[in-house]
Amino acid sequence: MPKVASPLLTLSNIEEAANNIKGAVISTPLLPAAQLDAITGASVFVKYENMQATNAFKERGALNKLLHLTEEEKSRGVIAMSAGNHAQAVALHAQRLGIPALIVMPNGTPYVKVEATKAYGAKVVLAGETVDDAKKEADRLSEEHGYIWVHPFDDLQVIAGQGTIALEMLKDQPDLDTLIVPVGGGGMISGIAVAAKAINPDIEIIGVESELYPSMYAALRDEPMECGGNSLAEGIAVKVPGTYTQQLVKEYVDDILLVSESQIEEAINIFLTRLKTVAEGAGAAGLAAMCAHPERFKGKKVGLVLCGGNINPRLLASIALRQLVRLGNIIHIRCNIPDRPGILGEISTTIGQLGGNILEVSHHRLFLDVSVKGATLDVAIETRDNQHAKEIIAALEAGDIHVTLLSSGEMRF
Repeated sequence: MPKVASPLLTLSNIEEAANNIKGAVISTPLLPAAQLDAITGASVFVKYENMQATNAFKERGALNKLLHLTEEEKSRGVIAMSAGNHAQAVALHAQRLGIPALIVMPNGTPYVKVEATKAYGAKVVLAGETVDDAKKEADRLSEEHGYIWVHPFDDLQVIAGQGTIALEMLKDQPDLDTLIVPVGGGGMISGIAVAAKAINPDIEIIGVESELYPSMYAALRDEPMECGGNSLAEGIAVKVPGTYTQQLVKEYVDDILLVSESQIEEAINIFLTRLKTVAEGAGAAGLAAMCAHPERFKGKKVGLVLCGGNINPRLLASIALRQLVRLGNIIHIRCNIPDRPGILGEISTTIGQLGGNILEVSHHRLFLDVSVKGATLDVAIETRDNQHAKEIIAALEAGDIHVTLLSSGEMRF
């Protein structure tokens, strides 16, 4: 049944926002992803919002809000609280428009986001452990200095700006059955849902949250749920969704799905290895939901919003390596060995002759569970696959080396 346009926000508001930001914000590509089709069983089209200047969708709403300020408001300066993407968006476009900007960010915000925000000319204050904690400090500073708030999600002009994503997606691919959108405070999914339902009342809008922060999931069901923890998807780690966004989500969004930290991690790795693109935790949440619930989307044409790609490079490298361990492409073994000359050479020769690549070696003589005439050797080995790893271990044991598998991912012996 078609839904009546909300008095809060209409398609015309979002179309106006699209005209406002045209030329200053990139109209990002929506591309088919055959690699994801094979994994999910759906026909997937990815909206690459990680290609924005700040590598995230937040520029749309931030710029639309800034363009609505009066000259007097601009002179007072703006303030925002953010885990990073909204911060960079406000900083970039405030600098471009000549507006002073102060950004309050949680203490745990990845350094790449903090440094990028400073590079755009904004003053940064670190406060609290979550965006909700940062908001309290931003409220205090705003009241003290008279700064104008640019809220990351609970502002109708911001929501309208984020809704322009749906306009572009449905222009490029009008026959999409479902849009999957990561959810934190709800600004993006609210704007997308209003626009998409106005264009196609039958389209399905699915939100995705981290299991650690199911705030909108709980609001949609009118159920209290605990939020908290150190999430890989810090961009959507919001304990309390917005007032406007809750109303719009309840009116327009069909469902909210929850995903685990391990599912988010796997989705980041799929984007990296299969599509050769970078997704931060929040940006990968939609794909995580598709992988976790393939039956839900099988056979459908799905628009997937990759909303951001700002992730700590060290964390991204760690995720890629952890996945290699899960798949058995890297194994860690412990060898109990006699403490005699030549034993290290024999072990490395055996591994090398079978095509294994030794990545790291750690030699221990002081472990008390080993004979005083013996030692332990911890070895990290790159292998072709699980079977190859098993062959290497079997060859070592055939040479009277006792081997313990320390990490093996999906390997079973």
